[in-house]
Amino acid sequence: MSRSPVWLCTSHFLFLSLFVLPLVIASGGDDEVRVRERRQAEKTAKEKVDFKSLTIEELCKDRRTNEFFRLTTDGDCRDVVRCDRAGLTGKIRLAGVRCPNGLAFDVDRQTCDWKAKVSNCDRLEKPRKPLPKLVTNEPICPENELSCGDGECIARELFCDEKPDCRDGSDENACTVDQDPNAAPKCDRSQCILPDCFCSADGTQIPGNLEPSQVPQMVTITFSGAVNVDNIGLFDEIFDGSRQNPNGCQTRGTFFVSHKYTNYSAVQELHRKGHEIAVFSVTSKEDENYWTGGSYDDWLAEMAGSRLIIERFANITDNSVIGVRAPYLRVGGNKQFEMMADQLFVYDASITAPLGRVPIWPYTLYFRMPHSCHGNGQNCPSRSHPVWEMVFNELDRRDDPTFDEKLPGCHFVDSCTNIQTGEQFGRLLRHNLNRHLSTNHAPLGLHFHASWLQSNKEFKSELQKFMTEMLNRNDVYFVSMLQVIQWMQNPTELTAIRDFQEWKEKCDVKGNPFCSLPNPCPVTTRELPGETLRLFTCMECPKNYPWILDPTGDGLI
Repeated sequence: MSRSPVWLCTSHFLFLSLFVLPLVIASGGDDEVRVRERRQAEKTAKEKVDFKSLTIEELCKDRRTNEFFRLTTDGDCRDVVRCDRAGLTGKIRLAGVRCPNGLAFDVDRQTCDWKAKVSNCDRLEKPRKPLPKLVTNEPICPENELSCGDGECIARELFCDEKPDCRDGSDENACTVDQDPNAAPKCDRSQCILPDCFCSADGTQIPGNLEPSQVPQMVTITFSGAVNVDNIGLFDEIFDGSRQNPNGCQTRGTFFVSHKYTNYSAVQELHRKGHEIAVFSVTSKEDENYWTGGSYDDWLAEMAGSRLIIERFANITDNSVIGVRAPYLRVGGNKQFEMMADQLFVYDASITAPLGRVPIWPYTLYFRMPHSCHGNGQNCPSRSHPVWEMVFNELDRRDDPTFDEKLPGCHFVDSCTNIQTGEQFGRLLRHNLNRHLSTNHAPLGLHFHASWLQSNKEFKSELQKFMTEMLNRNDVYFVSMLQVIQWMQNPTELTAIRDFQEWKEKCDVKGNPFCSLPNPCPVTTRELPGETLRLFTCMECPKNYPWILDPTGDGLI
């Protein structure tokens, strides 16, 4: 394939009415001390004020229903509430949540975390940003212009371009998929035609309008992270060549490879055997905000840089590294997808769809996402992009779906925290496959970190048992992400799938690895001072350890 300063919150208005001090601009000496003392007194007063004196209606005015906030800064930072409309009457109430012992609630990230990592226990809520006036009873601005929060009118196209143009900055504060005034349109089947474009109103429609019984049930097994001696044996056992798809071809997986500690000779061997190699970033930085708010250049360096490293040191020359997965599934909004389109990446596999009765098929982002932007703090793309989204359908993790109450879904299999035994794992696999088989046969994604499968021998054997059992059905295929896209671009009925040529490439690979003794290159880089890392490759050793500013290892500029 060719590579064709902001007001923070309502409570601050309370602070002003309760504790107001004149501002003195002083040039030195005692005056400076008094100014500092007054500012400290203001800060101390603010920290003591809470929301308890406000009515529920006041607390919830203009607040999103999924936003958690505190009623007080006293206590252990574990308790938060959100606004909830109860029942048919729509009466507003507060729904409380408490983090487990040892954890605190981070109001910026909207999640529980270790208390040492939470630095905003003195704040009641996320910063409140001014919003534009996008919908009004009477027009405020001329045609093709929209109103900022302060009433200033600017051109529509300046909204949500990641550059503040309003005086109050409000043009960049309402830019979600549902708010962006320049968002991609909703699906128009007359304008979205395969093989280049696929969409449906709710995301559940089958490509080619085939009947579910005529659709091969595709299952994608993917791994994210480094490929090295710790997990190569696991991959060899799962894909040992003894299990074949009903068309006679070996089962395939997709490996989203992160750079540090990866053995590129092993990546080269996975590629030779017909598995798909995709990118998972160079640095895998732990700061989730780095990915969510990443610039175009950040995503370029991380993902295009990762592809460059893989292609050079795993000797992949067929332009087949076309997929991206964001670390921690923290999508980078429009900037990520602009970069992907410019660099001719074909698909992203990072966006999660909430657990629903009918799973969602992958789709292209020429049109608007057919589901909500699921998860706290996510930054889904709102604009139109020529990129496929290999959407995560959340897994139903109930141990007994016929009896257990509903639980939130999980995305990576290892995030299904209630799975403790091989027997439970097996039930999860079979139940979720049956959900897909009994509805629209959308591809089932089983996404792993290798360490989880290695943590319990039962898990690995249960996965192998599941694969063997399902392959005996003759309608289940374990394929790569790319193979799913190939089928969707040319929907082929189950009766003719054995001759589907796109799945015949590297059908049954035989032969030996390209090299049995890869070069164990001990290399360093100024980007990681004090570290000497071994880069295993069948290619020539680089001068430096490849990293974000020097992906080829030829030397920093």
